[in-house]
Amino acid sequence: MSLLCVGVKKAKFDGPQEKFNTYVTLKVQNVKSTTIAVRGNLPSWEQDFMFEINRLDLGLTVEVWNKGLIWDTMVGTVWIPLRTIRQSNEEGPGEWLTLDSQVIMTDNEISGTKDPTFHRILLDTRFELPLDIPEEEARYWAKKLEQLNAMRDQDDYAFQEEQEKPLPVHSSQCCNWNYFGWGEQQNDDPDSTVDDRDSDYRSETSNSIPPPYYTTSQPNASVHQYPMRHQQQSSRDSYTDSMQSYEMDYSDQRPISPTGSSRYASSAELSQGSSQLSEDFENESLRDSELDERDGDSYHSCHSSVSYRKDSPRWEEEDDDLYLEEEEEEEFNEDYSENEEGYPKEEEEEEDLRQQGTYETPEHDAYPPLQKPPGQQQQQVPQQQQQPQQPQLVPQLKPQQQERKEERKEERKEEKDTSAPQETPEALQAQRGADEAPLQEAAPEPEPPEPAEREQTEVEVQDPKARAKANWLRAFNKVCMQLQEARGEGDGEAKSLWFKGGPGGGLIIIDSMPDIRKRKPIPLVSDLAQSLVQSRKAGITSALASSTLNNEELKNHVYKKTLQALVYPISCTTPHNFEVWTATTPTYCYECEGLLWGIARQGMRCAECGVKCHEKCQDLLNADCLQRAAEKSSKHGAEDRTQNIIMVLKDRMKIRERNKPEIFELIQEVFGVTKTTHTQQMKAVKQSVLDGTSKWSAKISITVVCAQGLQAKDKTGSSDPYVTVQVGKTKKRTKTIYGNLNPVWEENFHFECHNSSDRIKVRVWDEDDDIKSRVKQRFKRESDDFLGQTIIEVRTLSGEMDVWYNLDKRTDKSAVSGAIRLHISVEIKGEEKVAPYHVQYTCLHENLFHFVTDLQNNGVVKIPDAKGDDAWKVYFDETAQEIVDEFAMRYGVESIYQAMTHFACLSSKYMCPGVPAVMSTLLANINAYYAHTTASTNVSASDRFAASNFGKERFVKLLDQLHNSLRIDLSMYRNNFPASSPERLQDLKSTVDLLTSITFFRMKVQELQSPPRASQVVKDCVKACLNSTYEYIFNNCHELYSREYQTDPTKKGEVPPEEQGPSIKNLDFWSKLITLIVSIIEEDKNSYTPCLNQFPQELNVGKISAEVMWNLFAQDMKYAMEEHDKHRLCKSADYMNLHFKVKWLYNEYVTELPSFKSRVPEYPAWFEPFVIQWLDENEEVSRDFLHGALERDKKDGFQQTSEHALFSCSVVDVFSQLNQSFEIIKKLECPDPQIVGHYMRRFAKTISNVLLQYAEIISKDFASYCSKEKEKVPCILMNNIQQLRVQLEKMFEAMGGKELDTEASDILKELQVKLNNVLDELSRVFATSFQPHIEECVKQMGDILGQVKGTGNVPASTCSSVAQDADNVLQPIMDLLDSNLTLFAKICEKTVLKRVLKELWKLVMNTMEKTIVLPPLTDQTGTQMIFNAAKELGQLSKLKDHMVREEAKSLTPKQCAVVELALDTIKQYFHAGGVGLKKTFLEKSPDLQSLRYALSLYTQATDLLIKTFVQTQASQGSGVDDPVGEVSIHVELFTHPGTGEHKVTVKVVAANDLKWQTSGIFRPFIEVNIIGPHLSDKKRKFATKSKNNSWAPKYNESFQFTLGMETGPECYELQVCVKDYCFAREDRTVGIAVLQLRDILQRPGCACWLPLGRRIHMDDTGLTVLRILSQRNNDEVAKEFVKLKSDTRSAEEGSS
Repeated sequence: MSLLCVGVKKAKFDGPQEKFNTYVTLKVQNVKSTTIAVRGNLPSWEQDFMFEINRLDLGLTVEVWNKGLIWDTMVGTVWIPLRTIRQSNEEGPGEWLTLDSQVIMTDNEISGTKDPTFHRILLDTRFELPLDIPEEEARYWAKKLEQLNAMRDQDDYAFQEEQEKPLPVHSSQCCNWNYFGWGEQQNDDPDSTVDDRDSDYRSETSNSIPPPYYTTSQPNASVHQYPMRHQQQSSRDSYTDSMQSYEMDYSDQRPISPTGSSRYASSAELSQGSSQLSEDFENESLRDSELDERDGDSYHSCHSSVSYRKDSPRWEEEDDDLYLEEEEEEEFNEDYSENEEGYPKEEEEEEDLRQQGTYETPEHDAYPPLQKPPGQQQQQVPQQQQQPQQPQLVPQLKPQQQERKEERKEERKEEKDTSAPQETPEALQAQRGADEAPLQEAAPEPEPPEPAEREQTEVEVQDPKARAKANWLRAFNKVCMQLQEARGEGDGEAKSLWFKGGPGGGLIIIDSMPDIRKRKPIPLVSDLAQSLVQSRKAGITSALASSTLNNEELKNHVYKKTLQALVYPISCTTPHNFEVWTATTPTYCYECEGLLWGIARQGMRCAECGVKCHEKCQDLLNADCLQRAAEKSSKHGAEDRTQNIIMVLKDRMKIRERNKPEIFELIQEVFGVTKTTHTQQMKAVKQSVLDGTSKWSAKISITVVCAQGLQAKDKTGSSDPYVTVQVGKTKKRTKTIYGNLNPVWEENFHFECHNSSDRIKVRVWDEDDDIKSRVKQRFKRESDDFLGQTIIEVRTLSGEMDVWYNLDKRTDKSAVSGAIRLHISVEIKGEEKVAPYHVQYTCLHENLFHFVTDLQNNGVVKIPDAKGDDAWKVYFDETAQEIVDEFAMRYGVESIYQAMTHFACLSSKYMCPGVPAVMSTLLANINAYYAHTTASTNVSASDRFAASNFGKERFVKLLDQLHNSLRIDLSMYRNNFPASSPERLQDLKSTVDLLTSITFFRMKVQELQSPPRASQVVKDCVKACLNSTYEYIFNNCHELYSREYQTDPTKKGEVPPEEQGPSIKNLDFWSKLITLIVSIIEEDKNSYTPCLNQFPQELNVGKISAEVMWNLFAQDMKYAMEEHDKHRLCKSADYMNLHFKVKWLYNEYVTELPSFKSRVPEYPAWFEPFVIQWLDENEEVSRDFLHGALERDKKDGFQQTSEHALFSCSVVDVFSQLNQSFEIIKKLECPDPQIVGHYMRRFAKTISNVLLQYAEIISKDFASYCSKEKEKVPCILMNNIQQLRVQLEKMFEAMGGKELDTEASDILKELQVKLNNVLDELSRVFATSFQPHIEECVKQMGDILGQVKGTGNVPASTCSSVAQDADNVLQPIMDLLDSNLTLFAKICEKTVLKRVLKELWKLVMNTMEKTIVLPPLTDQTGTQMIFNAAKELGQLSKLKDHMVREEAKSLTPKQCAVVELALDTIKQYFHAGGVGLKKTFLEKSPDLQSLRYALSLYTQATDLLIKTFVQTQASQGSGVDDPVGEVSIHVELFTHPGTGEHKVTVKVVAANDLKWQTSGIFRPFIEVNIIGPHLSDKKRKFATKSKNNSWAPKYNESFQFTLGMETGPECYELQVCVKDYCFAREDRTVGIAVLQLRDILQRPGCACWLPLGRRIHMDDTGLTVLRILSQRNNDEVAKEFVKLKSDTRSAEEGSS
């Protein structure tokens, strides 16, 4: 193994600097490492990487990649053969290499590169030794290196420096903390050795100091140096993929490691400066440490790394059991009873430790001092035993790495100075955990020194010098820096130029798409685990409670018996030499006692020993031919033959001993017998074999107890069974039990036996007493039906035995079922007080198992390699297996008993790697044996099991205990089966299989009614584990998070302890907790779910994990948010970020779970107050933002944002801001419609407030923009308002459109209306700004129109000149409109354009109407004059003057026609072929209609106009608020029946309350006028006499008006006027009243009081009529009408 150091320094690229953002990838031996990405064409990385190399025939591939948006592109590559790399311990200046663009492949491997580019890179590559290796090893490697360098002519390198200068590791990824003395990796590398400790063995190493140069047989450790968390953002995915692929590669390459691949991965992560180089020594020394593995086990806590150990490697045998059973039991019970969850009571224990003085701070305590002499070390045990229950402490182990390293160094010094030489390595090794032991086979060992030497060398650790320390710190800090850079420490809180970091914190700091999975899952195991498990060791201690390990007397006996069975094993006995033989006289078969006689009943006879039997019985004879011959000869006195046979036997045994010495060595070691004793025993055993049975005798007492499940042979469906027992030639029988298939006899027989090869034949018969059976008896020796037999070899008997035997057939035709129970007591001469062979077998098996597992293999169960159907019957490797099989065969132990015994042994180690799988297979076969009854037997499984020689109660108790333990382990599956270890995951799967097998056993074999279902048990366990895991991460959140994900170790100390938990001051805790929860769910999903796939329908660990985690998290989170709601100490943006994380967590893992599918989640409710708070703050931000945007826009002069957009940027900005806020609300994807409603309402208010404010600001200054010459700006401003409306509509749709909450919807609709009104108002203001121009133009039009001459009578159509005149008239207005409308069409939005056109249209129409059709009555013209004339105190002459001078302003019919035509043209123009206003709008526009109406009135006759006036002006006298008096009149209407002529009689009764002041005499009189059509030839006016100085004069005068017949009375009205009579000047009007005749049509006579007003009221139509009539100077009726209607109350004398 060599250590390759690669320094990636810098590069020069050909091309512009903005083109490059590059990183470098190094690949060697399937390991890939990547630098950070650096921008520019002269990047400088300065990153160092280390790789462990075990093949120098490969090369290092360097690739430079340019980061792209979607994918990365390669800049170039270079391949450096490893053979060309220098050997040096010093960092060099590096070498510039040219990058090539292609690689050359041979045999699917890169062998070079071609096609050079213009890019170059500076690399420093070298091989160096790890620091701190022991003298011996250093010397060895120095020699090696010198040879290498000599070969390469590089002899200039002094090795001494090697030792002093530590590695300058500035690693990025590849060798990260590994060489930093177990830095972070300790607890978090998911693949690290540390966590992968198999369950119980794992705990010892968890946080202890690794042995100084512990490594494993892994071809390349740097794979596992990989998981550094930094810098993965860019290549995270690729890295995780590659991680997996590496693991696969490695597992393939590592067949030797007992449990597969990456468990032993991170050698380097553990050792401070070691590497694979020291591996060879390592694995050797494991052997020495195997002995104390067992005891070591129970005492290494999760901290204490250096276990105490007695000096004598054999001390275990005396103390072992004591510790195993008592201590463990005790701890086991204590842990579980007091603290189900599996996170024991850490606080009290920390306290205890403090009091005992062993607890300083967790870091120091992680390695208790080594100085104590062995005696004290034992006293230390109790303290350390408390530590296993302290998972809590582990996470605290990570404070500043620097401290830790320094401590680590001090520890090392202590080790060197103080520990006894042989003690440290072993003690340390003991902790490596039993599972590493098999590695000793794995390592390729170049020249391992002798063990003793090695132990010393390992201890003499080099004292790292100050320079080394400085180097480490430098490297460490550098890596920290890189980590920070790579991670991008800034939280992206750079605010864009418009973000104010106000309370809302703006939008940018809200991450609405958190993907919390980007980090790796946490191997919580490292701390959670190691503790409890520890105390329980590897399995059920009580599985061996009745352990035979300490029964020396029994062991001694079993030892002899085993030798006996193996020195001349049954499997090697001499077979009989059978020949076909015909009996000349009746002879009986030795086996079944059937008749052999003549040709018909031929038999077989052994040529050697002369035994005779049927052909079918020859296989049942399994006595050894040789022994049989010897017995026979000795009985017949043939001494010489006997001697021959004995010689043969002796030779057999000698050959056996010579060929299989390992068997006898193993037996000697297992039973711990000394060499001399062993030699004597071998002699004795051989002699006893030779003596055979000649000196052997035994007394046998057999009690036939009962039988079960016999066949029914009688017609009644029953049998009448009895039993015959035969030993040798002696035969005895029991009484018959009639009609019973489960008979009980309880009869006792005594036999003497002098031949160990004899057999006891027990046969069961059905007694028949009928003629058929008597006839049968004549021909056969048997008259009764055969029910089954069992043949027992006498040699298999020992002591007292109570055994069930299955009944066997005699021939294939026999129908047999059931079993028989015999109580046999044997007293063999010389072995009177010995246990039965089953007990002896148990003793043998247990001792073998203990020896192979605990003593040879450090407590790890060695699983034999066996294939085929019977693989489950192979319990040990070849030698040990042969021992148990031969013993079982010799002494008649059934294979099922062997299986059950082995199962019991394994139960004591069920947590060792690979064991659960073996146990599960074993139990499945045991189940099959008992449960799968054959067709011919009708014995129930529970009965068969009850007949088991293992002992029903014992096995059931064992399974119950195992079941409980498995449940407890599964309830902590995360600790016991870390996901980072594929082997442990396999064990987890097997553990569940084992549980299932136990359930099957309970159902099918015990036949219990409804044992707990395995799936349910596992589910409960998983839930329990998750509950405790959650509690654990909750309580240690800060600790775990900073260990797993913190980039800068210096930051760690900053958080005060009280803030490490949930705090109302910040929300960090919850984010961290979510990250941890995600890592746990991910681990469950990706590692545990595929593993626990036995119950796909009922158990999905990932889903259960998500459900349990979420439910627990939800409770805590809800409570926390309620607390936060009361205090609100954090920024709302922080709450929002947390909300997104919670949402992500829910959507990612919870939403699809069956129990959550149909229900509305509750999490939005927790955050509702904070989202509302954020929305409140957001409104502030938006408003400020709005002002800023408008200010900027104003400064730029409201420019269009682009040629296609007609609005300016402030609108865009305002909506970008609003949309961003909305995006965030939307991304909350709140599943609760009610809460969404609340958010939408609040947000709708924000939109409304912001947009109205915008509109208000624009409206305020709008007029000022209109007055300027910039026509564009007002258009753009109107466009802006229109754009607000458009965007608002889009926003409305985005917020849900019709689905939107009604209240929010109403707010937005109302806002739309308000904006519409604003736009109308702006268009109006804008159009009004054109008024002066338009008036000017229209005046010109009027002038041109006035010049149009033509008769009034000519129909317009016939005048060809009309069109020409119309064009001329239009000229001025067209010029104005043309220039403006073209511009508007270009720069106005369509909607805005239409509004502006509408306003302009109104303006043009109104102006034309006022200026041309109905010109204003100036001082010189009629109406105005009429209105004002009276005020000039009766200057009648002046009035008449005016009247005379007034020119006729009336339009001629031709002029009207010209105007009509001109209107059509203007209408066409505004319609603009569909681009402008709609025709219907123009047609229906009130302004056009008013103008047209005025035009139409021009051409009507005076009568008609007056009639129109009367009919339309209904309220001339109404609305008199302040009457100046009243008049009482009496009106009667009469219609002549014949002619139809109407007459009106008016009686003026009186006036009342006249308000009038005058200096002279007041002479009121009343004038009554009738107004209406067709009255030019009738009397229209009457007046009463005047009364002097009466303010309430009475008149009582009547007048009669005659109306024509042309129209009805409804077209007429009476105008009553009260005047003050004046002589020689015009009378003065006091007040006026109007009475319309249509009001009194229904009543022929009507008396009424009319209030007097100051003047007549009229509407536009009335005024228009008045203006038209005022221009008809030659028409008396018209003039009179105008005068009447324009009359107003005169000025009073003396009034102010």
